Amino acid sequence: MRLRTWLGRFHRLGTRLARRARGIERRVVRLEPPGEPVGQALLSYIVDPFLAGAEDRLPLSHTHFWESWRMGRTLVELGFAVDAIHWTNTAFLPTRSYDLVVDVRLNLERLAPLLPSGAVKVMHIETSHPAVHNPAQRRRLAALAARRGVRLAPFKMLEENRAIEHADAATILGNEVTQAGYRFAGRPLHPVPISQPLVWPFPDGKPFAECRRRFVWFGSGGMVHKGLDLVLEVFAGLPELELAVVGPVDRERAFSRAFARELERTPNITTHGWMEIADPAFRRLADRSLALVYPSCAEGQNGGAVTCMHAGLIPVLSRECGLDLADDRGVLLRDSSLDEIRSRVLELASRPPEQSAAMARRAWEWVRVHHTRERFATAWREAIVAIVRERRPDLPLRPSA
Repeated sequence: MRLRTWLGRFHRLGTRLARRARGIERRVVRLEPPGEPVGQALLSYIVDPFLAGAEDRLPLSHTHFWESWRMGRTLVELGFAVDAIHWTNTAFLPTRSYDLVVDVRLNLERLAPLLPSGAVKVMHIETSHPAVHNPAQRRRLAALAARRGVRLAPFKMLEENRAIEHADAATILGNEVTQAGYRFAGRPLHPVPISQPLVWPFPDGKPFAECRRRFVWFGSGGMVHKGLDLVLEVFAGLPELELAVVGPVDRERAFSRAFARELERTPNITTHGWMEIADPAFRRLADRSLALVYPSCAEGQNGGAVTCMHAGLIPVLSRECGLDLADDRGVLLRDSSLDEIRSRVLELASRPPEQSAAMARRAWEWVRVHHTRERFATAWREAIVAIVRERRPDLPLRPSA
């Protein structure tokens, strides 16, 4: 684990230095449609995919790489000539008369006064609103300090922005909980399901009787925000259950020190660190585990939960994860308290294996229908077409191929 931690740090440092040397976050990538464009578009999201050379070379570590690429390609297929920039490129200034601008957070407010009066402005929402996200994390940090006397600094707080106020409409990853944070602006919200890069067959031979006491926490940065502190405390007090922690806990050293006993010296808790979903080790872990426990306090729509459901795990999620869970396909946490998490995992572990198998299959069937790359592509195209036709019916969008 320690060697993997140091190798991971060197790899991340090398990646950051390489991106900086190449000036990626200041690049403008031009995407041209065949023939005469129907209009000019600006996409402010993740620019890296447009420099990768091919779809199959895109990273699987986050859904936004492919989703940004797909959004750019969709705009080209609709007939737009597209300038793609990184969402953090706050130095970019328009050199064209854009008919459509799509931005995720920081550029829409800044660019709005510089755009033609007829430009259609769309926010693509992939996080909870900063006014929801940041206070929610502060409440979690305050609760941790009250429970354990440990004060940790905030991690990855969202920069305030007023993109939704400057948008004509938005596409949004998330459920009604996520959407509620943006409704104050009165803009039309078009829900789009988060994608999933890999899909697997349901593990029909999975021994649910043997798996019923094994659980997983699977997430990226922001351990307190995403409830790992709560999950560790619960499982440290339940020695009859097992917890596998899959996530970059080594990147948050203060958290790792505060929970060193749980992460390193508690027999029923195993810390794996970051794990790529294409790694066979991830599937092996999923095949021997019953459920994902993920009590995040604020999300757009959690891709890790979708991945775990595709892998045959039962989701135990907070409402704030951005996914709607029916009782027959998962366990919805109402307040994510220690008592609630404890009671729900004990209840799940005590269920007959055939009931757990049926619930896992229903969760798997649901994400196979609602959360795939194909479903994202279709839903985002339908949404952007509806928005453009409402605001700019004069633009002759090209039909689907």
